Amino acid sequence: MTTKPKAKKFRIKRSGPDWPTQGEPDKTPPEKKVFDQPEDGFGSEPFPGSAKAAAKDGEIAEIRKEGLTGRQLRMARRLAQKHGLTPTSDFDAVRLLRARGIDPFKREAMLELVGGGDDEQKESKVPAPTAQLPQTVPAEAPVPGPVSDAARIRSDEVFRLQADISRRRRRKMWGLVARLFVFVLIPTLIAGYYFTSVATPMYGTKSEFVIQQADGAASPMGGLFSGTGLATSQDSVTVQSFLQSREALLRLDADEGFKAHFSGPNIDPLTRLSADASNEDAYALYRKLVTIGYDPTEGLIRMEVVAADPDVSAAFSTALIGYAEEQVDTLSLRLRESQMADATESFADAEAKMIAAQERVLTLQEQLGVLDPTSETAAQMSQIAAFETQLAEKRLQLLQLLDNEQPNQARVAGVQGDIERLEVLIAELRSELTQANEGATSLARITSELRMAEVDLETRTLMMQESLQQVETARIEANRQVRYLSLGVSPVPPDEPTYPRPFENTLLAFLIFSGIYLMISITVSILRDQV
Repeated sequence: MTTKPKAKKFRIKRSGPDWPTQGEPDKTPPEKKVFDQPEDGFGSEPFPGSAKAAAKDGEIAEIRKEGLTGRQLRMARRLAQKHGLTPTSDFDAVRLLRARGIDPFKREAMLELVGGGDDEQKESKVPAPTAQLPQTVPAEAPVPGPVSDAARIRSDEVFRLQADISRRRRRKMWGLVARLFVFVLIPTLIAGYYFTSVATPMYGTKSEFVIQQADGAASPMGGLFSGTGLATSQDSVTVQSFLQSREALLRLDADEGFKAHFSGPNIDPLTRLSADASNEDAYALYRKLVTIGYDPTEGLIRMEVVAADPDVSAAFSTALIGYAEEQVDTLSLRLRESQMADATESFADAEAKMIAAQERVLTLQEQLGVLDPTSETAAQMSQIAAFETQLAEKRLQLLQLLDNEQPNQARVAGVQGDIERLEVLIAELRSELTQANEGATSLARITSELRMAEVDLETRTLMMQESLQQVETARIEANRQVRYLSLGVSPVPPDEPTYPRPFENTLLAFLIFSGIYLMISITVSILRDQV
């Protein structure tokens, strides 16, 4: 069973509104207040602000830096309760155990806590102190004085801390107001003054146009998208890129004097171009004042041109639309010329080869003296057939003469002579068909060469016809590829300034400056916490 620790006597001096200070033990005068304070923290807590309380807080802060786990802290609290200590927290339990010379994390201490034994069971039966009640004071010791002064001192300190916190809050609030005034409100007022009094009134001319193509399409998919903006989306994007290019700026400056217009004295200093401004400076201003957008769902190209004069703004817009129309014509012209050039070249080549084949047939006919080898062969074969018929008749006639017992030799000799002449003639005619004679070509070779030339001529003729059909198809497709720039909204000069818009622009400036200040303040706060 644990015994109650012996309390020491401390005297407290009142020194104004500060917390009581600790004095020497057992030397308290009778007229001063005396309180009992235990040696190991088992009892009433030290006064806030005292040296002992500061030392305790320092020890607890050092223990916190050790990075103890929750399990170790729970074991320390249990061990402190086993030794009769009443810590205010787990870290205080570690402090009290170490003050008594007990290491709460040694293996022996843990085994003692886990093992317990009969002594531990007996000690567990002893009820632990439930409350920190005021302790009795020996009769010879002076009785503590009234505590009303200590309560008043505590109340005064709390009021002082509250006043200090309020004063710091007011200082931080005024600092925040000053920063907002310097970094947000003043820039916003400057921007508002610029937009209302300094900025040059600008006139914006709006226009809309669409790029269309001829009806019809070469493929089912083309016919599917022919009525939508997808059919000409590529051309629209190309025209948009051209109008936002340096080439369009140079043409506009050469034709309408873009640089000269924005270099005049009536332009505000932030927008004005210098007299020797480069093309890059003019192009940066051109990108700000000429806004072009493409709507892929409708296929419309929307353009807004801003200038210091409404008529100049409309002139700039009309010139840019003319440049866009020329660009569209150039794109479709190149496509049509490319298609027609290929088809025309193919047709010319097929026609030349067909003419060469015709010339070859004609040359063979003139050289060989045969107009139609088929008819020539048929005529010669008919002659051979007629002579063979006569030869057969002569042979029959000879057989009839030879069947007589005493044939007429003169007639027999005549018939035999006719037979021999017919055989020689038939042999010559047949040789003319397959064999070449002196200075002449065989009819078979003539027929073969003429037939090859005629087949080549027919092939070249068919190819020429197909090429001619391709030319017609290419011409139709080229007509379908024609692009038209249709103007939906014509550029009309406005009668009132379009820009600047003081309220909207000032509000936008306020939001921008507020966002920048918020981002910087958050970044600085995070960096301060990290450091």
